[in-house]
Amino acid sequence: MALVTHTLLVLGAVVVGVISVARLTRLLVIDSYPPVAWVRNKWREITNDGPWSELVDCPYCAAPWFALPILAWAYLSDLHASWWIFNGWLAAAYVAAYIVDRITPDAE
Repeated sequence: MALVTHTLLVLGAVVVGVISVARLTRLLVIDSYPPVAWVRNKWREITNDGPWSELVDCPYCAAPWFALPILAWAYLSDLHASWWIFNGWLAAAYVAAYIVDRITPDAE
């Protein structure tokens, strides 16, 4: 029974972690939230719109860098409650926003 519980815990952490990383990636690359837009623009200035500026424009470039600390935190904390609270919050917010976006009729 312990193996099944552990497997389900890890599976749940993978799902929550992936959705959390997706939310962080969208926040940096796409969203217009003013503090993040400011960071994105500053990064472009610092990198002179060179190849490193892709980190704030390309989800495939940014996601691994968000996944790294989330994965390290999960591993090093042994999925501490703080990991679940932070990543669960991001995952729940992203899934809820996605659902609302899909069920809200387009304004005509």
